[in-house]
Amino acid sequence: MNATIELAPSIDVRRAADRFVSDFGWLDSKHSFSFGQHFDRANTHHGLLLVNNDDVVDAGTGFDTHPHRDMEIVTWVLDGSLVHQDSTGHNGVIYPGLAQRMSAGTGILHSEKNDSWTLGGPEHRQPVHFVQMWVLPDESGIVPGYEQLEIAPERLAGQLVPVASGMAAHRDETAIRIRNRYAALHAARLQPGESVELPDAPYLHLFVPRGAVTLEGAGPLATGDAVRFTATGGQRVTATEAAEILVWEMHAGVAA
Repeated sequence: MNATIELAPSIDVRRAADRFVSDFGWLDSKHSFSFGQHFDRANTHHGLLLVNNDDVVDAGTGFDTHPHRDMEIVTWVLDGSLVHQDSTGHNGVIYPGLAQRMSAGTGILHSEKNDSWTLGGPEHRQPVHFVQMWVLPDESGIVPGYEQLEIAPERLAGQLVPVASGMAAHRDETAIRIRNRYAALHAARLQPGESVELPDAPYLHLFVPRGAVTLEGAGPLATGDAVRFTATGGQRVTATEAAEILVWEMHAGVAA
């Protein structure tokens, strides 16, 4: 992890159609960075963000139990519900507005499935749509952990708010805690004409999981588009239709 290197300012727009795609029938997954069988040496991360997966999982299906290690994994559901179970004994249903963090640490097993109706609710056929993001922790070998927290919808309306953070600046805010003091995830839900100002940081990653916005100085962004900022920030993002945005603020990057 490197927080001191000199960076050249840049704004790198990545279009939705340029993402890697994994289609397994039950899963439609679009990857902003190298993931699984998709590898591009020039596209492995931005700042501390290694994974930004935009996933749609059919009802009654999902990811069987699998391992993770030394990673902070944040999940943000857009539509539907996702059932989580892990080897530390945590389980529950994640839904829109409920932020989830899993610290893999020394090792954790978990499953994620769109099968909430098997837990006692009425059967449904609604897919679950969520974004899963991975950032590196401050240190390896930590004790695995889990946290989930409901973010009130009025907080997200028309403003950018931290929903997951390890930064001291957000210590008193309502957000899940990730184990990296250099990183924070912000979210906003915008109606047409509403705008927010991006943070200023060495690294920013803006993702538009739904809707459409205009980025000051770069133009229109549609659903699935992303922007990687280096050594710049403060631009305004304005919704041109109802939209949701996710912004990673990162004050360090992966060491070369």
